[in-house]
Amino acid sequence: MPTVSVVIPTLNRLALVQEAVESVIHQTYRDFELIVVDDGSTDSTMDTIGKEYPEVRLVHQSPKGVSAARNRGVKEATGKWIAFLDSDDFWYKQKLEHQIHQLNQQNKYRICYTDEIWYRNGIRVNSAKRHRKFSGDLFFHSLPLCIVSPSSVIMDRRLFEEAGGFDESLPVCEDYDLWLRIAMNEPFLFLPERLIVKRNGHPGQLSQSTWGIDRFRIQALEKLLESNRLTEEQQKATFEEMVRKGEVYVGGCIKRGKVAEANLIMDRLNRFREKFSYPDIGWVSQMKQKEGATDHDRSINSH
Repeated sequence: MPTVSVVIPTLNRLALVQEAVESVIHQTYRDFELIVVDDGSTDSTMDTIGKEYPEVRLVHQSPKGVSAARNRGVKEATGKWIAFLDSDDFWYKQKLEHQIHQLNQQNKYRICYTDEIWYRNGIRVNSAKRHRKFSGDLFFHSLPLCIVSPSSVIMDRRLFEEAGGFDESLPVCEDYDLWLRIAMNEPFLFLPERLIVKRNGHPGQLSQSTWGIDRFRIQALEKLLESNRLTEEQQKATFEEMVRKGEVYVGGCIKRGKVAEANLIMDRLNRFREKFSYPDIGWVSQMKQKEGATDHDRSINSH
């Protein structure tokens, strides 16, 4: 059995996925298998990958989303370590070699990620300070935003299974959700070498086509709070981050006339506030009072 199983999910990205496949095939580390999970492509992905790369294990499924595709790839995998690569990204050839070497040297770690190079619309861009990466306890660093790219990760298969894999109900932010669930009690090893290239801004990216993705981050935070597995410090920080993201998302909902959705988020925040006996959330109370006054005015006018 190979030491590493590489999983690439793809959907209608033939030109890009070929580059991703090539970047794996040319790795200096050779003890791996490569699994490409086609999530219902309607282009020639299946035929082309199958003909041009006979060493690739090609799995086809009806469209179920990127999380289901990654989970399917892990189920098909036979390696001790699982490495993920999105089909619009690619690796530098030393990527696996460096990570396996460091994991063997620092065997207390079961998950490792690297730094990255970003391209947006074909132009290289610098990452912001808020994307700074760390080794060790990532939980508090990962609450504001996802600092771990799936394409940079290699992890012990048992750890993936213990965490429950990617949440297939999340169309986006599934990586944010999984890394937080793992980071609750598992340290991450960070390698500062830029060993992957991420490409953003092209058609078909879910994060570009989905409005209000903070609602899925809020859903992930809600799951953490309901798990009853957080320490008191983690619980408090998770709730505070949920409040911050809630304020932004509720504001966006109100601007777009999505009042019912805004009320749903505010009610969920108040439920957790009461459950954990946290202080009143000022902006929620103000909005509720304003809503109550508006309802009262409507009632008077209706008479």
